[in-house]
Amino acid sequence: MARVLVVGAGLTGGLCAALLKRGRPVSVAVWEQARDSGGRMTTVQSPCDPQCRADLGAQYVTRTPHYAGQHQSFYDELLTQGVLKPLTSLIEGMVVKEGDCNFVAPQGISSIVKHYLKESGVEVSYGHRVTEIYLKDDKWEVHKEVGGSELFDIIILTMPVPQILQLQGDIKNLISESQKRQLASVRYSCRFALGLFYEAGTHIEVPWAARYILNNPYICFISIDHRKRDVDAADSGPSVVVHTTTSFGMENLEKSTEDVRDVILQQVSCVLPGLPTPASTMCHRWTYSQVTQAIPHCPGQMTLHHNPLLVCGGDSFTRSNFDGCLESSLCVMEALKPHL
Repeated sequence: MARVLVVGAGLTGGLCAALLKRGRPVSVAVWEQARDSGGRMTTVQSPCDPQCRADLGAQYVTRTPHYAGQHQSFYDELLTQGVLKPLTSLIEGMVVKEGDCNFVAPQGISSIVKHYLKESGVEVSYGHRVTEIYLKDDKWEVHKEVGGSELFDIIILTMPVPQILQLQGDIKNLISESQKRQLASVRYSCRFALGLFYEAGTHIEVPWAARYILNNPYICFISIDHRKRDVDAADSGPSVVVHTTTSFGMENLEKSTEDVRDVILQQVSCVLPGLPTPASTMCHRWTYSQVTQAIPHCPGQMTLHHNPLLVCGGDSFTRSNFDGCLESSLCVMEALKPHL
């Protein structure tokens, strides 16, 4: 039985783990350097109330006509099990193209990733940051920052490409120069996301669930998060999510999240002067927010080594959305077929 390591518990990693376990006699491990799954589909909880949630990453899922047929079974599964439901709340300023369907995740956007990880049956190992990868007796010896190393037959890397290029060990020499140039060509936007959490009974008086902010150098999007997800916040407090512009993210990338938080709060008070004072806040820096330039002419994945197999996938090889990660995961599975 092949032992497979999936590095990264974001959407691509969760999908790969689930797809691997569908009818295949394979042992799968998932290592994630963070403390929770989700990646850029992250949902956080209020420090004071675990029922008060906020999506700090992706806000909703858009199904285009192009993918409606190709990926329909995946959408049907998520809708049937209540992981997704149609977006019915007002998103002011949203550009809706003909044939597009938008969906929200009532339990938070990270519930999509958690659904696939649960389906896989794999227990994710958190706090496992991969630092070095070596070839050893036709297997991969994978070292993590804390806790030694383990051997695997196959590795699937799903973290952002710059983190792949930072890996040490034999992998540095096994990646060809042309592959390194391709990987180095990927470009990401960066931004900050601020979650504002309120006590139960707090009312936020705006007529929309979310709003795109135009011509503001600081803020591009504000969501009354529970309202966007169409869930009742009567027993828990409401939450608000603020996304900064990518230009603000780039200009302030090196600043502390505390300093950036204070600037965002000042700007939010200008956009929404009647917004109540939150009970707590949480500011997150998205160094790799969305892929603005993916690897060109790449079939959803890149095989870095054939025997033993080492393959990488994710939105860097397609596009930054649900369908892009799903497409990449399916391409990774095709690359694995001869090795399982």
